[in-house]
Amino acid sequence: MSQAVVHNNICYISGQIDTAGQDAEAQTRNILDKIDTLLDQAGTDKSKLLTASIWLKNIERDFGTMNEVWLEWVDDENKPARATTEANLAFPHLLVEVQVTAAICEDSEG
Repeated sequence: MSQAVVHNNICYISGQIDTAGQDAEAQTRNILDKIDTLLDQAGTDKSKLLTASIWLKNIERDFGTMNEVWLEWVDDENKPARATTEANLAFPHLLVEVQVTAAICEDSEG
């Protein structure tokens, strides 16, 4: 499975997880670091995000913590359309999964 696919100047990043963090805050931070790296490799960055989908194992317990980390990370001037839902994730220790799409713009397009 690809971590990222680029088509028609859009970067589609697959759902990213973290197996090292012990809580939603650590997993979210680690996932967003991975996303930064993947966006950079595709020639874009978080200021060009179009959409984000976030899945939480326990939305009641972890939404506030995840959202604080998200708000620290996301570009204030260019927030994407976002959906956050509760889901039974692939492995018991996973608390967060994040998938994003981003535009890839020429320098003159901003």
